[in-house]
Amino acid sequence: MRKFTAVLAIMALAITAVLTPASVASAQSPSAVIDAIKERGTLRYPVMSGEEPDFIRDPSTGEWSGFYPDWGRQIAELLGVKIDFVETTWGNLAADFQADRIDLAFGVNPNPKRGLVVDYVLEPIVEGVWVVLAADGFEVTNWRELDKPEVRLVSQSGSTMELIAKTIAPNATHVTVKSRDQAVLEMQSKRADAILLADQNGAQLDKAGIGHVVVPQPVLRNPMMTAVARKEGNAGFINLLANWSIQQRTLGLACAKITSYMKQRDIDLSTVPESGKYC
Repeated sequence: MRKFTAVLAIMALAITAVLTPASVASAQSPSAVIDAIKERGTLRYPVMSGEEPDFIRDPSTGEWSGFYPDWGRQIAELLGVKIDFVETTWGNLAADFQADRIDLAFGVNPNPKRGLVVDYVLEPIVEGVWVVLAADGFEVTNWRELDKPEVRLVSQSGSTMELIAKTIAPNATHVTVKSRDQAVLEMQSKRADAILLADQNGAQLDKAGIGHVVVPQPVLRNPMMTAVARKEGNAGFINLLANWSIQQRTLGLACAKITSYMKQRDIDLSTVPESGKYC
């Protein structure tokens, strides 16, 4: 019995030696990521060129505006830190997280593959719909009408739009581009019949006279989610963002901000009335 007790004592001492106060705190603190951001003094946040009015860069000052940069500033303010804008693309976000270049990203879509390397905040900020911007003379009412070899369908590479396009219309002639500006150029050059877009972007290009926006049936929902870097101790950060997202959605704050930016450009979101971004 004495030998058994002695063994237990030795084991307890060994465990205590391994689990130092620092390692226990590191393993258990849900605020580790928040603490690291505060210690750094900046929130690293992605921004993207050619994605107006989601992201707007003033060419004379380099300052960023748009609803995504505004939301990033809100989180930085909640944390009491400065915002550090990191220019990237939608397709590079997973790599940016893995390289520890950004702390969070708004507007990402549910993606199991991306979910292997980043953590999602399981509360949408707002729920929109996917639309098609159809070229003049090209009419579409449902997704099946796009599934033809003679239909030239444009989507952004590495995006949910590309996934939808190639899944729902596998027989279409697919044109993948890196940015929305390049997609527009394809249509203006009459090399495209339709572009797959998020609702607010379709409404914007409709206003510009580049094509006409259509919400094909059945309506495909587009929840605007948040992703964070997969790190130990990010539970507190996820909790903060989940609470922020619920407030933005249920009080109409996100909807109002998106609609406000659209109205500034005389863009009418009533062309996509099915969208939760229209209020």
